[in-house]
Amino acid sequence: MVKIKDIAEACQVSIGTVSKALNRSHEISEETTRKIIKKANELGYVANSNARSLKTKRSYSLGIIYFDSTNSGLEHEYFSVMLNGIKKEAEESGYDVVLISNKIGGLKNSYLSHAKYRGCDGVIIVSADFKNPKITTLVESDLPTVTIDHLFHNRTSILSDNVKGLETIVEYLHDKGHKKIAFIHGEDTEVTRNRLASFYRTCQKLKLDIPDSYIKEAQYHIPKYSGLATRELLALEDRPTCIIYPDDYSYLGGLTEIEKHKLKIGEDISVVGYDGIYLSRVLRPVLTTYVQDSNKIGMMAARKLIEMIENPKTYIPEQVVISGYLQQGKTVKTLNSL
Repeated sequence: MVKIKDIAEACQVSIGTVSKALNRSHEISEETTRKIIKKANELGYVANSNARSLKTKRSYSLGIIYFDSTNSGLEHEYFSVMLNGIKKEAEESGYDVVLISNKIGGLKNSYLSHAKYRGCDGVIIVSADFKNPKITTLVESDLPTVTIDHLFHNRTSILSDNVKGLETIVEYLHDKGHKKIAFIHGEDTEVTRNRLASFYRTCQKLKLDIPDSYIKEAQYHIPKYSGLATRELLALEDRPTCIIYPDDYSYLGGLTEIEKHKLKIGEDISVVGYDGIYLSRVLRPVLTTYVQDSNKIGMMAARKLIEMIENPKTYIPEQVVISGYLQQGKTVKTLNSL
């Protein structure tokens, strides 16, 4: 069995330093702590969790709330990569992760009561109905929480740069000569509102007059609704030259509808996705899309939550924006020569 002494020898530090690092003491630098915890994991060190919990008054467990209205579970790549980022960062810092629900054994509980029942030191809200009173009760409690892609007053949030994302897409399309740009957006969420505002603002800046008929609502991650919206757009007398989709997976519905109309993507009609999941790179033609760094979003959410848990007296809530980038695939035709 690996002991603290073995870790100390491997890291060439004192036993006391290892003990403090494993207990996340503020006396040890973050760099040294990470180095020691990484070595402890490599050596297979297993701490006495009961003794550690008694000493630190923490369970070293992070709760994750992932409510998916589309019932795609953990299969959607954008969220599965994000959850893996949370798990990896948590494990490197000596924490376990547990999924938190408000339905256990057929009984409905609050998210807060379930998190406390599972002994969570804090909770990351990855995806949820943020208007749900059970979510707001959790966020407003004394239990440390971090939200992803939603802002609560005076709470820490990790945000993908949706404003910059749509701005980048519209500017790219404008540079390619597109003026008739349609936007199929997701359901009414903070993400959608930010994307829509950025879309309109960028079009206004570029003096693009976008008719209301070019704006369609669908649902994130459900191809069927984006397919129906695409059908409506293609039926317009003055149809768009390019369609922006709410996400890469939803684009599949649009792809099916475009093929039914015997149109060739990248020639007869241009398309752009959002998320940058692996699917976007294996499709032919390769999808032009805005890539979100979901792994970094997950890792940063776990990192900030752990900072909050371990430094409750000094931690200041913050909003951390994670930038993405445009993947220039082969689905956007150049309409002019610059």
